[in-house]
Order: sequence, then structure tokens, then C-alpha cells
Amino acid sequence: MRTRTLFPALLATVLATGTLTLSLAGPAGAATVIEVSTAAQLKSALTAAAPGDTIHLADGTYTGNFKALVPGTASARITLTGSAGAVLTAGGGYGLHLNGASYWTVKGLTVTGGQKGIVADSANGVIIDSVTVHDLDMEGVHFRKSSSDGVLRASRIYDTGHDGRGMGEGVYVGTAGDLSDRSDRVQILDNTIGPGVGGENVDIKEGTTGARIAGNTFDGSGLTGANYDDSWVDVKGNAVLVEGNHGSRTTANGYETHSQQSGWGCGTVFRNNTSDLSGSTGDKRLAFNVTNYSASCPTTVYANNTVSGGYGLTNIAVTP
Repeated sequence: MRTRTLFPALLATVLATGTLTLSLAGPAGAATVIEVSTAAQLKSALTAAAPGDTIHLADGTYTGNFKALVPGTASARITLTGSAGAVLTAGGGYGLHLNGASYWTVKGLTVTGGQKGIVADSANGVIIDSVTVHDLDMEGVHFRKSSSDGVLRASRIYDTGHDGRGMGEGVYVGTAGDLSDRSDRVQILDNTIGPGVGGENVDIKEGTTGARIAGNTFDGSGLTGANYDDSWVDVKGNAVLVEGNHGSRTTANGYETHSQQSGWGCGTVFRNNTSDLSGSTGDKRLAFNVTNYSASCPTTVYANNTVSGGYGLTNIAVTP
């Protein structure tokens, strides 16, 4: 893999024109490491990257709204990487928008400020790994417009929803009321979400299927009750697995299921989760509040889930 550094002459061109020239001697089609250290370089690199390339961010502040449009492939992913000291900060809009940018890996960096943190639109196979997302008006990470097979793992999300409308979810999958948004099989793994998240820590919307939420730590201290945000996780999609999570500090319940559209919010499985409902003030105060249980819309709550505080584990029969 070749490494490219933006030398002074090229840097001057980038700053003057906002473009990054990718012509470089070497084997055709060889993957490249693109070293960048300014916002202008980053915008150019996001436009010019090709499958297999890596964009490496030096530590520093990158101010603006950054958009990737070029897809990688399943066998040649495009990677955007940096340490937590590489900070994308936006005054509004999206910090990082993966628009049609399938098979990207975003790793290590920080996204802050603006309306939303990292948004994947029509982008399959996106991996968001070990990032920090915080201080936003709305949600932290959003998979939407049929962005399937995405992964968010080992990341930290906190202080979202600053606009105060209860629309600051930590992780948002799908689109409310839009059954055509098939952002399926999204995995939310081993993250720390909260404190200060002004909506549910995770919201799985109707129209999506097969999400997996596992190994996360949830802190609901930012819940406001606006727009019914009164639990760590709200499941409205189908066939969702929720396992091995730990939650604390909620206004009402730990986890909830709902059918916002007929035939959705069904088939959720809750397994081996630990819930601390100390201090909750809702009328039910359950670890698992299942609002839509029926023979045609089942939910499974296993006995290996545990709860402290509140009024109990669940309002449906527990499976051994």
C-alpha cells in the first residue's frame, strides 16, 4: 500500500482550489494512504478516495460539514481513520455524511457540534468503530435510507439532543413512518451511550429488520419524556435481538416495544440484560415494557435478564 503526504506545493493547491490531485506514480489501481491535516484536504480526500484507500487524519480540529459520496466495495473498503484527537466539528448540519458511500470504515475520530453526528444514507456495510460523538442538536449516529448491514461498535456517544425536542437519540436506525427504509441487520455492539442523550439511547424504527443490540452500556440521565423518550431502547422494527446490555438511570422503563405500523415491532428477543431502574418515576417502571404482545406479534423476555429497583422485570410471561 502506498503512502501519500500532501507536500507544500500540493498543499497550496489544495487550499487554493479545494481539490486534491490523486495522480501518483505507481501500479494502476494500487491502494493509497492519504495523509491530511486540514479541512480543505479532508473534503478533497473524501471526494477523491477510491476502493481500498485509507484517509488518515492528523490530530487537530477540522471545521465544516464533511460528505463522502464514493462507495468502496466489500473486498476493498475505504477507511477514514484518526485518533480521538482528530475532531470533526460542525456549526450546523451533519458532521460526517456517508451519502451512498457503502463499505466505508470510520475509525477512531471524534465528531461534535452541528445538528447530527454521523449519518449513513443509502450506504450498505458501513462500519463505525471506536469513535466519539458528542454535543449535537439531534442524534449521534443515524443509519437510514436503507443503509443495511451497518455496524457501530466500541464507540462513545453522549450529550445529544441539545435542541430540547426529545429528538437526540444516541443511535437511530430507519425512518419514522417510512416502511420503505430497510436499514436492516444493523449491529450496535459494545458502545457506551450517555449521559446527556436527549432521546432514547437506541431507537429502532418500523420498516427495519434484524438489528442486534449487544454488549452496550446505557445511561438514560438525559431522557426528557418528550416524544415518548422514556426508555434506553425503543424497538419498533422486527426480529431485533437485545442481549448482554447494562442500563441505568431512566425516567420510566428500561426497554420498550411498540407497533407504530401494523405488523411491526414484532419478534424482539431480550436476553441476559442487566437493568437498574433506581430513581425511575413512571407508572410501570419495568425493565421490559412490552406494549404490543400477541400471538402474531411475539416478544421473548428470558429469565436470565435481571433488574434492580422499579416494579419488576416485565409485563409478559418470562421464558426460562
